[in-house]
Amino acid sequence: WDEYGIAYNRPSHDITIRRITGSSPYAGIAIGSESSGSIHNVTAEDITLYNSGFGVHIKTNIGRGGTVQNIRISGLYMENVRTGIRISGATGDHPDDKFNPKALPIVRDIMIKNVKGVKVQHAGLVQGLRDSPFTNVCLSNVTLTDPKASPPWKCSDVTGAAVKVSPLPCAELVATTQGGSCGDQI
Repeated sequence: WDEYGIAYNRPSHDITIRRITGSSPYAGIAIGSESSGSIHNVTAEDITLYNSGFGVHIKTNIGRGGTVQNIRISGLYMENVRTGIRISGATGDHPDDKFNPKALPIVRDIMIKNVKGVKVQHAGLVQGLRDSPFTNVCLSNVTLTDPKASPPWKCSDVTGAAVKVSPLPCAELVATTQGGSCGDQI
C-alpha cells in the first residue's frame, strides 16, 4: 500500500474470473485501490451482479505508483446497481503520511465490452489524474438503463473510445487514441 507496496514490488497478474453470480453493497468487480505493486492482465467474463453499489470499480490514488493495465471485462449483466462503471484515480486513503505525492499510478488498456445493465442509477464515471491521465479506456456494446437515472457519464483526464454505448458516454471516450479507435481492438 503506497510506499510499502512500491518497495515490496510484487504485482497481481494473470488473474481470471469467470461465471460468477453475486451481490455486494460495494462493487461486483473491484480492482485496486491498493495497486502499488501493479495489477496486470486481469480477465473477468460472464459475470452477473444484482443489488450492488458499483458494477465495475477500478480504482487507485496519488501516492500508489504502480501500473494498472490490460484489464478485460466482458459478458457482464447487472441489475439494480447504483453506478455501472467507475474508473477513478482519486479513491482511498493512505496508511500514514509517508506516501510520496509524486508516485502517480499509470492506468491504461482497459477494455469493457458486452455489458447490459438494468436499473442502473448512474451509468459511469471515468476520472484519471491530471498529471497521469488514464489512456486507452475502451467501451464496446455497453447498455446501461434506468428511466430515472441521473446524468449518465462524468469524465476527466482520460482518453479512449466507445462503440455502441448507451447512454452516450462523455466526449473523452468518443475520441480516438493513437493508432485509431480502440473499439476495433475489443
